[in-house]
Amino acid sequence: MNLTAWAIENNKVSYFAVFLISIAGIAAFFKLGQLEDPEFSIKSAVIQTAYPGASAAEVEEEVTDLIEQALQEMPQLNHLYSVSRAGESMIRVDIKEEYWSDRLPQVWDEMRKKVQDIQSGLPPGASKPVIGDDFGFVYGFVLALSATDFDYQSLEKAAESLKKNLSLVGGVSRVELWGVQPKVVYLDISEQARKDRGVSYADFVRTLEQQNAVVDAGYVDHGRERLRVQTLGTFKRPEDIGELIISGQPGHDSLIKIRDIATVRMGYQEPAIAQMRFNGQPAIGIAIAAQSGSNVVNTGQMIEAELARLNQEIPIGMQVDKVAWQSELVESSIDGFMLNLLEAVAIVLLVLTIPMGWRMGVIIGTSLVLTILATFLVMAMLNIDLQRMSLGALVIALGMMVDNAIVVADGMYERLRRGMNKRQAAIESATLPAWPLLGATLVAVMAFYPIFASSANAGEYCRTLFIVVGLSLSISWVLAITITPLQCMDLLKAENNSNEAKESLFLGRFRSLLLGVLKARYAFMGSMIVLLVVSLLSFKHVKQMFFPDSSRSQFMIDIWQPSGTNIQATSSDMKLIERYLLSDERVDSVSAFVGMGPPRFYLPVDSEPPQSNYGQLVVNLKDWHDVDGLSTELEQWMERQLPNVPTRTRKYGVGPSDAWKFEARFVGTADTTTEELTRIADQAMSILKKTPRAKDVRTDMQQSTKVIESLYDQSKGRWSNLTRNDVALASRIAHDGAPVGLYRERDDLFPIVLRSVESERQKATDLTFVPVFSQSSSKSVPLGQLVEDLNLGFEDYAIVRWDRRRSIAVQASPNGVTFPTLYQEIREDFNAIELPPGWQLVWDGELESTATAQKSLIPGVIPTITVMLFVLVLLFNAFRPPLIILLTIPFAFIGITLGLLVMDAAFGFMALLGAMSLSGMMIKNAIVLLDQVELELKSGKERFQAVVDATVSRLRPVLLAAGTTVLGVIPLLQDVFWVSMSAAIMFGLAFGTILTMLVVPTLYCFLYRVKEEGEQGAADKLVTIEEAS
Repeated sequence: MNLTAWAIENNKVSYFAVFLISIAGIAAFFKLGQLEDPEFSIKSAVIQTAYPGASAAEVEEEVTDLIEQALQEMPQLNHLYSVSRAGESMIRVDIKEEYWSDRLPQVWDEMRKKVQDIQSGLPPGASKPVIGDDFGFVYGFVLALSATDFDYQSLEKAAESLKKNLSLVGGVSRVELWGVQPKVVYLDISEQARKDRGVSYADFVRTLEQQNAVVDAGYVDHGRERLRVQTLGTFKRPEDIGELIISGQPGHDSLIKIRDIATVRMGYQEPAIAQMRFNGQPAIGIAIAAQSGSNVVNTGQMIEAELARLNQEIPIGMQVDKVAWQSELVESSIDGFMLNLLEAVAIVLLVLTIPMGWRMGVIIGTSLVLTILATFLVMAMLNIDLQRMSLGALVIALGMMVDNAIVVADGMYERLRRGMNKRQAAIESATLPAWPLLGATLVAVMAFYPIFASSANAGEYCRTLFIVVGLSLSISWVLAITITPLQCMDLLKAENNSNEAKESLFLGRFRSLLLGVLKARYAFMGSMIVLLVVSLLSFKHVKQMFFPDSSRSQFMIDIWQPSGTNIQATSSDMKLIERYLLSDERVDSVSAFVGMGPPRFYLPVDSEPPQSNYGQLVVNLKDWHDVDGLSTELEQWMERQLPNVPTRTRKYGVGPSDAWKFEARFVGTADTTTEELTRIADQAMSILKKTPRAKDVRTDMQQSTKVIESLYDQSKGRWSNLTRNDVALASRIAHDGAPVGLYRERDDLFPIVLRSVESERQKATDLTFVPVFSQSSSKSVPLGQLVEDLNLGFEDYAIVRWDRRRSIAVQASPNGVTFPTLYQEIREDFNAIELPPGWQLVWDGELESTATAQKSLIPGVIPTITVMLFVLVLLFNAFRPPLIILLTIPFAFIGITLGLLVMDAAFGFMALLGAMSLSGMMIKNAIVLLDQVELELKSGKERFQAVVDATVSRLRPVLLAAGTTVLGVIPLLQDVFWVSMSAAIMFGLAFGTILTMLVVPTLYCFLYRVKEEGEQGAADKLVTIEEAS
């Protein structure tokens, strides 16, 4: 007994299984994790090493190069990108894309070992390298705690309290504060008071070290007990430091306390490393990360509930606002997508009901809904979250899901109409096409396999597409041969309805059209080939884009001040932009992040490293439709108000997007100078500035920065008993201060920093008069008497390297066009730039990402083609039917090109997915059609008549399947992410249906040498002889 017969025989079991699947599927839906986008790994790590006092060149030679040599030994390495600045080395390590999240921890462990092995070779004064490899960690919830009439300490205290409470919320994995300034104990010393009392720098250091150190006083035996001796006297509060007694120099008999010559206070590091504002008010960011695999929507609801309670406790005048809230975006995205899915299902049911009646609509609609619910159930078992790709897969597969049920139900309907009994009709309608439908389903699923097999970021992002499509289509096949025939038996009736005459008239007209095409087959195929050539030539007018921008109601503004600009100046210019934005009624909020990028709250966007001359504004709008208009207006305003400040407005991308879409990297040799790099980059930038299609033109190498150069005089220093270190220390104390100890407060250690009082720091801008004193003497000498000269010079702000060679990247944003359009315009001019020997031009950005993604599909194409061809040959046990199908597929390009041009949509990764889906549907329709031809031949018909009758009999199910798919993706046109894929499927399948019903029979007649009815007998004999051979 076959599966269909068993399901019919045990109908109560079958219906109970349907009931269980429905309940379990609904329950699974509410248990599935919910995300905005699929999780994908960030295959980059950053190694930062401080080398205080060293120039950019010294950092490059003594630190960066040493670490890069060690990392170069790693076989997993893809690229090294390093920036050597004065006092700091930063190396970004990019790993090959085939190393996904399950293999990355081992790679990072090996990297740490490589870095650890060379630590002993780092120069004296260089700190231990700090490795950050958690760039894939996303803080999906970002809050701003702001206040108007509170000091910073009160704000920080409230933020710490919020952090502690929010970290206890279920589903939360990590809570971090952004923009909190490091605490410091400042000893503001008066130079005159120090000299009057004869205190040296060494006196400060010795006193603080001795008093605040944890000391071991040993143990004492007391009778039968052994007691530990604890020597108390460490600082209990910062003010205690002022009470410490310093030993004065000879001649000073009175005891001198630190407070006699210095003011002691607990404060925050000056200048600040980073600052935050929310709607113009000082703020502290609270970044919250959800646990991996959790339901982000539920987590967001629990955080909001806890915030509602905590808002009652924070002081009046402080407020907590949302900067980024992933759960709202996810909930809106999933709700919108589920609405699209329901709309698509409703459209499908409507399309099926009108021509086939409500009974057929109920049968196929039930099968569709049950397939979706069963897919949710299996997704829950496989831990596949609800996100953009998994939900999109259901819509993509919608037409193919109903196709299986349509074939079975339509076959049942035709058999009942011919008078066959219900049981036999049900078994036959499901059993006869079962294997062709299974083969066609497998072929359709394999069309998506190259994405699954891709090792690129785009493949990792889209891999759930293949899994969910495979699950849904497999489930639809099982249901089509079990539940659908059972429903047909219960609902369908053999009746002559009023639509039959109209239907026969329609089929009769199609039969006439088909006969005319087959009669003029040469002219028809010639015209199709001409259309294909025209579409290929027209494709150059189609926009191209790797991944589209998102529809978030947010956009970013990057601000780069000239190198060397302090954070106060950067913040001041950003306030101008903030005020302009806050005056616009379209703006909901503006968050300013000064000194570094914000917490990573959206996976595709990298966060900028700390730089005092950098800032970013995150603008939330009330309606995402206003993003383009406001950002354009803002760009024009900034050009007028801040003409000398490089700025950039950008929208958030979707998927594995690039920080810069246009990035051309000129890579020199090991001894290339920055002047040579700048000269080449200037030529490239001039090309970009000439075209209106480029904007935000800049390089990743900032201009040289000013430096005060003091040449230490050895002879003067020796006579004064003052060293080079003494000169450097005096300069630090006169400005930012120098650490002289640590203050312990419970588990925290805060640096104690010695610096001049405010009045003396103001005068210290002229280094000539800065007092220099030895660490063992209280006497001082003006700095100007210890140096030969003080000059204002220039030095490289940063030295950039790419794969251990000095480089410079020219970056830009397309202006009103997509990247490929801009690239095609300037490509020849860039390639014409004359490069010195040994140099090379390396394209990065969207060009590199697109090429990598396309290249990564190739390994999956070979097994895909192999499996497809094997299945096709297996189904027909012949070579010509697979050849017919393969020759049909390229003609779908006509509809794809037309759709993209009409809808003004870009061809990119999503359109490519649409084309792959389209090819699977066309192959499926062609398989069933050719299988029907074989069935007609077995019934005794001549080959020509079999081709015509099979095509006419398959017309209605093919049109219904195509109609459900074409109309079913209409709701996706509302989403910018899916519009290109929807256009490709809608127009491609609409045209593909014509291909299936006209081109397939025409090619069949060509390859099988089928003549018209009068000549058919001789032709059949010839074909039989050929097949026998």
